[in-house]
Amino acid sequence: AAPVADDIVVYDSYSSDATCDIAKKYGARVFQDEWQGYSATKNEANKKAQYDWILSLDADEVLSKPLQNDLLKLKESGLKTASFKRLTNYCGTWIKHAGWYPDIKLRLFNRNEMQWEGLIHEELKAIDGHQKIPCILHGDCLHYSYYSIVEHIKQTEKFSKLSAKHLYEKGEHASIIKVCFAPLFKFIQMYFFKFGFLDGYHGLMVCKISAQATYQKYAGLRKLCMGK
Repeated sequence: AAPVADDIVVYDSYSSDATCDIAKKYGARVFQDEWQGYSATKNEANKKAQYDWILSLDADEVLSKPLQNDLLKLKESGLKTASFKRLTNYCGTWIKHAGWYPDIKLRLFNRNEMQWEGLIHEELKAIDGHQKIPCILHGDCLHYSYYSIVEHIKQTEKFSKLSAKHLYEKGEHASIIKVCFAPLFKFIQMYFFKFGFLDGYHGLMVCKISAQATYQKYAGLRKLCMGK
């Protein structure tokens, strides 16, 4: 973000590594506070910025050179709400299929107009309810997601539990048919219809773990409903 940002804010929830020291070394302003959830934490980070226009990046995301150039051009012509494509590196392999690319994300916005919402997989929503159609930049945001399959499985288990709880609190239900067949449909959709097989072994693992996550989510929801 350094080549395009006039102010860099790192919002840290008391990490145990050298994140804060490294960020300060490169000129970032670092703030620390307790983790409040994905949306709430990001909204708090937005408040710390010196300017209203925010380019929001996660810790595992990097701007490619073409995307940097697009953002600099946008700064010159006048900032506006913008999205870009996200290309994910999974265990050393760039995943270009299975619905993982182009993974278009809205990340350039005015904090007076938009805020983060959602329990997980948070999204930017217009504060006044009138969502603007963002322009889409050409360069990729490089997303370094998981360095091992074990790491992916652990994160999936965490998100599946949160998703099941969220659906339960919304009053959703999961039939035994959905528990059994939704994961199968998920795999077929990603691996065959969205060409996940073209990404080789790691494409297969992405599809398998995504199907497993679907099973865990609906099985967890069914368990919560039956435990009433």
